[in-house]
Amino acid sequence: MDQTGQQQVRRRRVFYIPGYDPIHPRRYRELYRKESADQAAISGYQIALKPKKRGSGRYGWHVEAEMDGAETAADVEVLVWSDIVRDSMDRGIPATYLQLLRTAWAYIGTGALFRLMRLRKGPIIAALYPIFMLLGQLGLALIAARLIGAVLGLSGVPYIGWLGLAVVWPILKWFKRKDGKFFAYYLMHDYAYSAQYGGENPAPLEARMAEFRTTIAAALQDDVDEVLVVGHSSGAHLAVSILADLLRDGALPANGPALAFLSLGQVVPMVSFLPRAERLRRDLRDISRSDALTWVDVTAPGDGCAFALCDPVSVTGVAPPDKRWPLVISAAFTQTLSPERWKELRWRFFRLHFQYLCAFDRPGDYDYFRITAGPLTLAARYAGRQPSKSRIDVAVSGFRSIAA
Repeated sequence: MDQTGQQQVRRRRVFYIPGYDPIHPRRYRELYRKESADQAAISGYQIALKPKKRGSGRYGWHVEAEMDGAETAADVEVLVWSDIVRDSMDRGIPATYLQLLRTAWAYIGTGALFRLMRLRKGPIIAALYPIFMLLGQLGLALIAARLIGAVLGLSGVPYIGWLGLAVVWPILKWFKRKDGKFFAYYLMHDYAYSAQYGGENPAPLEARMAEFRTTIAAALQDDVDEVLVVGHSSGAHLAVSILADLLRDGALPANGPALAFLSLGQVVPMVSFLPRAERLRRDLRDISRSDALTWVDVTAPGDGCAFALCDPVSVTGVAPPDKRWPLVISAAFTQTLSPERWKELRWRFFRLHFQYLCAFDRPGDYDYFRITAGPLTLAARYAGRQPSKSRIDVAVSGFRSIAA
């Protein structure tokens, strides 16, 4: 029960929208299973997963929990777009280097990169990393070619030699095979996907988002107490547009469940600062002033891949006078993780980017499993909560036009 003795949620529908991730959604089920058990042991509640009912639609699982004396049930579904991600990553080595040039121009040529640097340096370093890593790999391959050419004394190509040049391709292929360690190709494809149309969504993604909107709209007709949409990383800006379309469609029933949006580790400015992101900028403006949902944005300065504590609406420059959302709060990794745990994770940047979905050994007021499986709505859980004093809410983007 909550502190007032009232259970607000008995049944919940949760829709999780991943970021740019080519992996099968079962990884999220197993992550939820392991981390929820760990958090339950730490926080003193009970939570258990069961398989989703056969024939009940998308990939997901069923959760039953007992927290604060209340029993709740939640059905969690992953809104899958990993197939689109895999298709966008199906690029050869030359095409990836061409992506590098186009993506660098998309951010540098428009001035977006320099404006993004005024927010947080962490995600900018993450964005520059694949550029320098790929150029470094090419440089090492050319140095090796030159050395081999010099040793063999061949001069078909000045200072390199044809035989030396022949080693460039195998070296680049070796780096690509080892990208599970370097993440250069993965990150390059990620940033290139957002930048390829200057911030516009590709047609296949728009079509998939329309399917997601239909699924969420159907859930709002169910006999549940809350429909919660969780957008992680680049999934956050997809959720913004999906929910904005849903609100404009008038798909919310008059006496339906509470609608809530939880954005985690968001990288919205990487898209909203681009010149042709008019749709996203309009959608940010529209849901920021809606009284039909609750939007809580959770990031942490310790997450170098996210725009930590940057209000995505305000920094994009589209905050309306009647802006209500998001409530920007910090997961405060340095406080909610023990010194030993923080030391273990501090330099594991990709792992930290997923910490929002994991257990905290010193939990504060952010607990992913209480939010997704507990007895309070998102609105009730954070009622009266003040936004982080360290948030950044000044307009920085140079592109502020919105779609009609």
